[in-house]
Amino acid sequence: MKYSSGILEDAVLALNSLPSVGKKTALRLILHLLKDDTGKVDKIVHSLQDLKENLKTCTSCFNYSDRDTCDICLSPERVKTTLCIVESVRDVMAIEDTNQYSGLYHVLGGVISPLNGIGQEQLNMHTLFTRIKENQIEELILALSPTVDGDTTSYFISKNLENTNVKISTIARGVSFGGELEYADEITLGRSILARTPYSLTID
Repeated sequence: MKYSSGILEDAVLALNSLPSVGKKTALRLILHLLKDDTGKVDKIVHSLQDLKENLKTCTSCFNYSDRDTCDICLSPERVKTTLCIVESVRDVMAIEDTNQYSGLYHVLGGVISPLNGIGQEQLNMHTLFTRIKENQIEELILALSPTVDGDTTSYFISKNLENTNVKISTIARGVSFGGELEYADEITLGRSILARTPYSLTID
């Protein structure tokens, strides 16, 4: 595709670098913005700049937040003794959309994956065990990918809590977890949370 302007081409390539945005889609969006006279471009630029400069990560659960501690962690209505363990912030959003979970979260930032050089040190694992100990957590809900890496991570967490009184459960299988959890419909995901089952270290 040939462009009449280097500036236009740079803008298209910038959007094209985003996931699931092809060059034709990027060009269509850019041309739409160029014809817009409602200040949409300025709003987008301001929002992205604000995102880059002011978005924070919750120091407790590692969810995105406007402050050092996110609204979920600060809410007096949340059950403080239950933690749902997820891989990413997208998973938090997906579960929140179900309105079936009232506890807190802990975002690991991924799963243990030896082949990809990801160990517990690269994840928010140490802070997880610290939270469990300091906040008297009673139940841990594992909402991780049903993959080898996800299962390895679940096993690692459970093994480290083997001699504690923490109840460990896992979301009922049958929905996509991890990076695809957001694509599960709200009813199915909500039911899988309510129908969570105890997690066992033994392999049947």
